[in-house]
Amino acid sequence: MTLLTKYLSLLCFILNVSFLVAQDHDFLKKEEARFTIRGSVIESDTYDPIPNVNIEVSGGAYTTTNNFGEFRIEVRKGDELIIRHKDFETVYHTIESNDRIKVKVEPIDNNTSILKKKFSRSGIGMFNSLIDSAETYLKADAKKSIQFAAEALSESKSTKENGEVYEVLADIYMHWKQFDLAVSNYRISLQNIENNGVKIKLAEAYKLNKNYQESIETYNALNKNELSNWELVTLYEGLGDVYLLTKAYDTSIDFYKQGLTLAEKHLIAPKVTDLNSKIAQVYNAKGEQQVAEGYFNQSLKLASTQNKRRSLEEKIKFADFQNDINAYTDEIALRKAALDDISSIENDSVFDNESDLTPQRQNYKIGNAYALQKDYDSAITYLEKSIDKANSSNDLVVQKDATRKLSEVYNNAGEPDKAISTIKTFERLVDELYIKKEQEISQAARFSKDIINKQNRILSLESDRALSESKYQLNIEQARIQKLIIYSLIGGVLLLLIMAFFMYKYIKQQRLANNLLALKTLRSQMNPHFIFNALNSVNSFIASNDERTANKYLSDFSLLMRAVLENSEEDFIPLEKEIELLQLYTKLEHFRFQDKFDYSITVDEAIPINDFVIPPMLLQPYIENAVWHGLRYKKTKGSLEVAIAQNEVDEISITITDDGIGRKKSKALKTEHQQKQNSKGMGNIKKRVSILNAMYKDKVDVYIEDFKNTDPDDNCDVGTKVVVTLKKD
Repeated sequence: MTLLTKYLSLLCFILNVSFLVAQDHDFLKKEEARFTIRGSVIESDTYDPIPNVNIEVSGGAYTTTNNFGEFRIEVRKGDELIIRHKDFETVYHTIESNDRIKVKVEPIDNNTSILKKKFSRSGIGMFNSLIDSAETYLKADAKKSIQFAAEALSESKSTKENGEVYEVLADIYMHWKQFDLAVSNYRISLQNIENNGVKIKLAEAYKLNKNYQESIETYNALNKNELSNWELVTLYEGLGDVYLLTKAYDTSIDFYKQGLTLAEKHLIAPKVTDLNSKIAQVYNAKGEQQVAEGYFNQSLKLASTQNKRRSLEEKIKFADFQNDINAYTDEIALRKAALDDISSIENDSVFDNESDLTPQRQNYKIGNAYALQKDYDSAITYLEKSIDKANSSNDLVVQKDATRKLSEVYNNAGEPDKAISTIKTFERLVDELYIKKEQEISQAARFSKDIINKQNRILSLESDRALSESKYQLNIEQARIQKLIIYSLIGGVLLLLIMAFFMYKYIKQQRLANNLLALKTLRSQMNPHFIFNALNSVNSFIASNDERTANKYLSDFSLLMRAVLENSEEDFIPLEKEIELLQLYTKLEHFRFQDKFDYSITVDEAIPINDFVIPPMLLQPYIENAVWHGLRYKKTKGSLEVAIAQNEVDEISITITDDGIGRKKSKALKTEHQQKQNSKGMGNIKKRVSILNAMYKDKVDVYIEDFKNTDPDDNCDVGTKVVVTLKKD
């Protein structure tokens, strides 16, 4: 019997513990969605407000309506709101969203109802309806939302209602990132009526408008004893955010930890997750990666117990951190898991192209991580996925970045042709993005102008219908507000101009980087061809058992190669160096084909050659063509002449002439493969000249023609003349 009693007692204990754990789990789950709702209680037929109504959340907060029949109370989704009063039947309402609640009631006894009170006010129903409409359109249509707020202001009958209108206006501006206007309207709201919630919003608006000291002062001015637990955690979090932006990392961590302690104490689960994540980011910014990783792991673990989107956000933050510490394998694994999460929620969610939660951004970052690991095949796969996703989503920014990275990967993987092709696509995307950004800047300017015009009309309306007892004060306030609007407008225009300037500068830098990459690629294609021809010459000497000649040739060739390699990274070199290279190269070619041609290189002594610069190896391909495709096939001994003369003070001409068989005969003698190779080599030179002229404003000009004008039926050698015109910087 005793054993049975012990068994039953143990079973009861386990059941009680399970019940308590389940209750805690439900509490935590609900706590995740805690928010403040606003509502009003009015008579159904007259729309008169009912004061002193008991508002209670089942098992939670309690408040009453004010003289305007309005209330604010902290709730969670799924809570039951109980509305009690002696003059009407109790109303029960289940919370489903943060929308404003309007409760219309009928009195039990019309003869005793307070709804027949003597201070009944007209217009209160219309005012609330307009405010509700303004909040409904807040995220969908800024202009319409502001219009409803303006109409609500015209229906306002008190400073309290004025304060509510300006709060809604500020909320609209906050959502549409007009932070200076949000600051102005929150301040006007507080001048009408004091409210801690609005003060917290004002501090946040100051922060986003980069008025960091004003934000700190606003947070510190709040009376902590008057704040709810949620508001107090928000205050500490806000101070942490501001100090993080001002790089006061230790102070930022102190405030975040104060908020975290309070959130853990009162089981405010969403804030616990957010604050762990933010503390991790600060430690990472400080360079304390090991501590940061611990907090990131904690935030990721907490986020996994919440909804998928919140978990996804933490995974991406953690992946960014892994990238910072070069843990690319872990980063790739996290981003691949994030891609799976995105695919599972993207049908039920809306991600704009600026969000990190888009598949194109994650594919791009995976490709980048593989590239850093030098796993080029995997990098190419994910970068191509990113480009495809970005193209289908019309995300030009990611498409541009992924295309540029793909070009770099192709180049590093030893596929220069694909790199060049991809660079051309990148240049096209840069141009498209530039046009799009110009359009967005123009649209933003028009939007900002419309918003400010509406704000000015609202302020004018407020001036016209100001309360008689405070008319003088309100006139002074309006003058101050108008100044703020003017300064905001000037600041907005300046900001747009600065943005346009930096955008132009950024795109210009991108184009320069692309041109430099293209030049480097073209130079890398020319050098192997040049080396191959030279080594063939050495091979021919060795084959003929002319070891001494081969050694001498190799000695001169090594000098030439050293000079070529020294200049291979330069866009331009002094003309004097290029002449030395030219003399050495021509000497080597003549060394091999002494019986085919004689040569001369003449430089006008009046030319200040140190004042001119030239792209390295620009002239060598033309001399190579003259020797290998013109003079080599000539039946008699020919001549090659290089003359450098000054046309104008800031311009010289370099003329390369040969009396070889000419371009037409040379082409007829070539095989199909030789024609293709020559075309590619000359095409590279044309591309180099084109890119250099685009970068340096027509610095180089090349003109090619026949050296001699002869009858087409005549079999005489016509030769070739190349004129390179070079301008001084």
